Amino acid sequence: MADLKSQTPTQVLDVLGRVCPYPLVLSKKALEKIPSGGIIKILCDAPASAEDSLPRFAEGKGWPVEVIKLADSWEIYIQKS
Repeated sequence: MADLKSQTPTQVLDVLGRVCPYPLVLSKKALEKIPSGGIIKILCDAPASAEDSLPRFAEGKGWPVEVIKLADSWEIYIQKS
């Protein structure tokens, strides 16, 4: 798998302070708008979204996903294919 975090994202989506289901809903809308091959970087501090719903959504689509745990939040990289 490609190292997604080392690539320049097509879009950065800040969903800090939002709880489920908003990070997933907003991410789906953002992903609809970026071109195939584009990468979205999602800034998230909701554990259920970062560790479960966002990675599961990307994997269900067959899209590469990378989750980076920071001190009190996560960076989630999803590449639309």
